[in-house]
Amino acid sequence: MALLSFGEVVVKDLELKDLKKANVLHIDVRERWEIDRFGKIPASINIPLGELVEALQMDPAEFEEQYNQKMPAKADPVVFSCLAGTRSKQALNFAMSLGFSRVQQYAGGFEDWVKHEPPEKK
Repeated sequence: MALLSFGEVVVKDLELKDLKKANVLHIDVRERWEIDRFGKIPASINIPLGELVEALQMDPAEFEEQYNQKMPAKADPVVFSCLAGTRSKQALNFAMSLGFSRVQQYAGGFEDWVKHEPPEKK
């Protein structure tokens, strides 16, 4: 079973839906073509890994215009996911290096999600 990790705290993947209901920004760092082709985890937004560092340093109004989502503050909870955990781990490290303190990784990613829940298609 895949896990979300937050420092020393580990959260089971089935609690991801509960995290999204709270004030948590879920960022999928896969490429846009992957989202278009395979779908996404509901309520996530897509910011490809190559754009993430720039996106997390944008002016908040520009971030909201580009991603249709309020920009997270450095103390806001953020969950990163990708296909299987490699890119989301990089995203986690990038965000922490920028001063984000409440970041998490959905380590099983989209591959794990589709074993339990249907993806959202565009």
